[in-house]
Amino acid sequence: MGRRKSGRDISGVIVLDKPLELTSNAALQKVRRFFNARKAGHTGALDPLATGVLPLCFGEATKLSHFSLEADKTYEVVARLGVRTTTSDAEGEVVATAAVAVDEAQVKAAIAHFTGVQEQSPSMFSALKYEGRPLYWYARQGIEVPRKTRQICIHKINLMALDASSLKLEVTCSKGTYIRTLIDDMGQFFGCGAHVAELRRTWIEGVTGNMISFAELEQLAAQCDSENNDYQVLDALLQPCDSVIQQIPVVRIVEADAIKFSAGNPARALTADVRDEAVVLRVYSETSERFLGLGFWRDNKIVPKRVLSIAER
Repeated sequence: MGRRKSGRDISGVIVLDKPLELTSNAALQKVRRFFNARKAGHTGALDPLATGVLPLCFGEATKLSHFSLEADKTYEVVARLGVRTTTSDAEGEVVATAAVAVDEAQVKAAIAHFTGVQEQSPSMFSALKYEGRPLYWYARQGIEVPRKTRQICIHKINLMALDASSLKLEVTCSKGTYIRTLIDDMGQFFGCGAHVAELRRTWIEGVTGNMISFAELEQLAAQCDSENNDYQVLDALLQPCDSVIQQIPVVRIVEADAIKFSAGNPARALTADVRDEAVVLRVYSETSERFLGLGFWRDNKIVPKRVLSIAER
């Protein structure tokens, strides 16, 4: 039996503005230590060279992080034109260079070409696993392995800036989209090559609350009194557990059935945005508006899918 992790049993969400050159897991662990939280997780990794929106979930909120992974996202990306690299970003080794002669008309043509539903192959430097190891492990040893294409959707691409050597785009896309791969493909479309020079995630569907920087959290953590278990200044920043899944439709159940639902039993529904057994719903109690968890329709009742502990809210 594993040893129980130390720390406080807190629940909620922090929307971190992830800093440059820090892995998502390293950022998570540092913030978890600031809060002295026992349980924590994030809702989708950003590359070390990427910054921006990284929701960190504590306690009961970790039960919901998977559903945020499914959400659409928006990125601002600066592409360096004329240089192709092994990793499709600034960390990789240069594999090809070419003269750049990209104008706005070509960019608009590329935007039209790459917008919509399409198949995309992950980079060999992604964290996807092959036979138990991440692809980047093989790539760093010069080993090429089979990669499955995945269907993605680029909902929208906006041109933000263009000069002689770089291109800045705003990209809104579905889950599983590799922005590095998109930029590499665009570079091939232009005929000069390209790689990601800067990447920032600015939006995740369903995530609410203001971002806070790592530096701000560090300053507030210094004001806490760990010896007396006083973390009030940090705890005041915690967003509700459901702040990472606001894109999910809502259903309200009879107040008297709240305890029943929380115990894992079906509950009577009052009002619902969607009545479809295939759709996951956010479940709230009738009068207190407490968020109870996630469920789905079945036989005119709401069946629990993920239940939050009442004691944690």
